[in-house]
Order: sequence, then structure tokens, then C-alpha cells
Amino acid sequence: MQKLKNVRVLTVSAFLVAIATVLGFFKVPITELIEIRFQYLPIAVGGALFGPAVGGVIGMLADVLGYLVKPTGAFFPGFTISSILSGIIYGLFFFKKRITVPRIIAAELTETILCSLVINSINLSILYGNAFSVVVATRLLKVLIMFPIDTIILTVVLKAIPRLMPSEMKEGFVKQ
Repeated sequence: MQKLKNVRVLTVSAFLVAIATVLGFFKVPITELIEIRFQYLPIAVGGALFGPAVGGVIGMLADVLGYLVKPTGAFFPGFTISSILSGIIYGLFFFKKRITVPRIIAAELTETILCSLVINSINLSILYGNAFSVVVATRLLKVLIMFPIDTIILTVVLKAIPRLMPSEMKEGFVKQ
């Protein structure tokens, strides 16, 4: 959290929160139940650039700000916890580590299982009163379809980031 006292880290983090918030409003529908979303990308970049603590803060702020800007139903803190955990996971896997395809797959698999499948299924089960097993069963197909899509998108973004940023900002990225 000491990093958030650095003006550059704070500025880039705020920018990533804003991007994540805006991207949270966009989706590409594949089927009635499956859609490509992009809000996770700035959260992953924040975790990669500044570590798990800042990644978690970016995830939290993006979730809360997204709700404040465009509320869809009642606020539920379980989804905020999921978003925080996503930022932490990405930070643990990417910060000051070489960004490789196996590492991206491992990070996305961990995030998908813990956040998308388990925590978000618990959240939906609590919100709608359905049995956890029923919610997981209905979300499993979505997760299996979205995992490779999200992994490919995340790979493209994370591989491009070091080429797009000034050299003094590459602290969190190990040379490719």
C-alpha cells in the first residue's frame, strides 16, 4: 500500500480504475448466457504493474465505482470481494515476474476457478436463494467457454503493455 503514496502509481491506478469502470459497461454477447467482458483487463494490468495490494485496490474501486455510476440492482459486497481477489491473484502471478503464456494460463485458471466459479457462484446463490450446486452447474459451461477467450485477450494485452509504456514505468514488468 506504500506504493499508493507515489504520485505516478496513484495516477496510473486511478486511470486503470476509470478504464475498468467504463469497460464494465461493455460486453460482447455470444449467447443469451455467455458474453465477453473486459473489466478484468485493467485490473490485471494494475496487478502486473504494481503488485497484489494495488491490484486488489484497483479491483475494489472499479467494482464500487461501476456500481455507483450505473447501479444494476442492490449493491452486493460479495462481488467486490471477488474483484479484490482478482486484482490480488493477477498481482501475485505477474508482478515482477516474466509474463509468459503458461503464467498467464495459470493466473487466469486460478482467477476463473476461485472468483468466477466459486465466489461468484456463492454470491449468486446468496442473492437469488438457489442451491450452490445448481448455480455452479449452470455457470460451468460459461466458465469453460470463456476461459480460453479471456486467456487469449489477457495474453494480447499483457504482452503489449511493456511496449506501450515509458521505460520508467516498467518496474513491475520483467524483460520479456
